[in-house]
Amino acid sequence: MGRTLIIAEAGVNHNGSLETAKKLVRAAKECGADVVKFQTIHVDGLVSKHAGMADYQRKNLGRGGSQRDMLRKLALRREDFYTLASYCGEVGITFLSTPFDIGSIHLLEPLQDIWKVPSGEITNYPYLVEIARTGKEVILSTGMSVLEEVGAALEVLKNHGSGDVTLLHCTTEYPAPVEEANLRAMATMAEKLHCRVGYSDHTRGIEIPIAAVAMGAVVIEKHFTLDRGMSGPDHKASLEPGELKGMVAAIRNVERAFGDGVKAPSESEKKNMDVARKSIVAKRGIKKGEQFSPDNLTTKRPGNGVSPMRWNEVMGMRAIRDFGEDELIEL
Repeated sequence: MGRTLIIAEAGVNHNGSLETAKKLVRAAKECGADVVKFQTIHVDGLVSKHAGMADYQRKNLGRGGSQRDMLRKLALRREDFYTLASYCGEVGITFLSTPFDIGSIHLLEPLQDIWKVPSGEITNYPYLVEIARTGKEVILSTGMSVLEEVGAALEVLKNHGSGDVTLLHCTTEYPAPVEEANLRAMATMAEKLHCRVGYSDHTRGIEIPIAAVAMGAVVIEKHFTLDRGMSGPDHKASLEPGELKGMVAAIRNVERAFGDGVKAPSESEKKNMDVARKSIVAKRGIKKGEQFSPDNLTTKRPGNGVSPMRWNEVMGMRAIRDFGEDELIEL
């Protein structure tokens, strides 16, 4: 298997501050992520004035109110995304931002080579067509969706010109309950929809994305923040930099452990074969010409003699010389 693409999801954890966003870029790079991803929000193009907050947003913020008011405080300016894309180039990490409306697609098109489509847009036909029109590769989150909806979105993308599409399984809750992660859904999508699959994780901790890589995820997306104690809707479901670094390191170790699939002794274990395996040895002193039997033979370490797998063959043979107790027999 190849190298997993690890997306450090900064999202709106900059709280509307360009300087904080730059700190998130540096932190993602230092943690070893491949991509740092933001969210491009044109508030009036995303939510109606009647849209309320999600339960998790009210809980994490400790208050209610409208989505519009909340998002206005979190949104970066349009020109900030050009600044961030350039800054990512200086730092040496790939820039990515998720557009939440068609105008934001147009804004971001010259800044990135891949689209990350959020779960909430999977049923937004005009949006999907506009994404596909660019012909770029797409990473599509599938939270809250049934397989038929994922398939329909995939068909729209492919029919209108998208490049390769990778499907990310996701549980859209912040934080998501571990028992609702349902990682096996990745295999279902891969089998039924014939696509590469990955996992966008909203659970607490790092165990679940690591498990997802072991199960075949080729992309991992994980929210992170500079400080989980900051005010905002997503901080509490995010990793802090030290945790993100640990997740990246663990995923890279899992990748190293995949191997080539050939069942054979590894280089490091070959030297232990004779020490750990057994040979046929004399159970007691044996005289030359004496017939071998279970009464005078047994198996013991080391394994550099006659293999115990030849036990039945050896039974009934006669000793070619005298053997002392525990001595490796010769045939």
